[in-house]
Amino acid sequence: MYNKELDASFRGYCDAKGIDLVAYNRELDSSNGWGLSWMKRMYLLIFCLLLLGCSEQTIKVASDVHEMNRHVIHKEVPQHEVDSEAFFVDLTSFERREPMEWGENVTAVKNQFQTEEKEIALTFDACGGEYGNGYDEELIHFLRTEKIPATLFVNERWILENESIFIDLATEPLFQIENHGTNHSPLSVDGGEAWGIAATESAEEVYAEIMDNHKTVQELTGKEMSLFRSGTAYYDEVAVELANALGYEVVNYDILGDAGATYSSNQVRDALLNAEPGSIALLHMNQPASGTAQGVIEAVPSLKERGFEFVLLEGKKLE
Repeated sequence: MYNKELDASFRGYCDAKGIDLVAYNRELDSSNGWGLSWMKRMYLLIFCLLLLGCSEQTIKVASDVHEMNRHVIHKEVPQHEVDSEAFFVDLTSFERREPMEWGENVTAVKNQFQTEEKEIALTFDACGGEYGNGYDEELIHFLRTEKIPATLFVNERWILENESIFIDLATEPLFQIENHGTNHSPLSVDGGEAWGIAATESAEEVYAEIMDNHKTVQELTGKEMSLFRSGTAYYDEVAVELANALGYEVVNYDILGDAGATYSSNQVRDALLNAEPGSIALLHMNQPASGTAQGVIEAVPSLKERGFEFVLLEGKKLE
């Protein structure tokens, strides 16, 4: 049955869409009259409404995608970018060599620095891992209060567990941030172990142990590190050469300051009081329950009375 209101709606829609109804009606009228022509009109109307619905959905989806893209475009990017090509070293020659040395004092490892003054350097390791992610706040507070410079060798595991603390330390002018490795592994191109900890087993693993943490620190702070100390401070001489090729000097110590944070405060104090000009003391900043902080607190005034000055390793000629 003919419906005048539907026909009017249909005509309005067709006018809006630019459909030529005159030509269309001429074709309809020449065929089967109003009954069939009205049915065809209804089919056309339904078809157009379906197209309109699809068009609106497409517009909505496109709008949503645009909104998503808008947020992606404005997403904040990291402040510090790393040029991976700057770290390229051909590892082939290091892979072919068989190491002849293994330990803390292999060829090219530095244990002191040259000075004509009564200067010593305090260095603190932050090792990370299941039992090594602590933070000795008392120790760091003392160093800051007394304005004692210190070089901090920081492992990637510790950084990732203490990121806000790390960034705070990295912005402190008293502190020099250096590389204590990625997984806290002894450094070897041929495997081995030290103190029950498995060493790296290839030149590629040596590279990753050094450079993965290097990139992490650079991305977080923009700082370039140039000194490396491995987990356990053990190396073979080929791994040390590879570290040198990557722009790193390998630094150990001549004063065992807290023996892996196992010394009592008295033992820490006595060890530090054995300092000589150019000494590098190895201690830890990740074991707040140890005697390290108290031992340092007791030793520093005595060393100052003896005329010692505390310095960073930055700019020092190591030996």
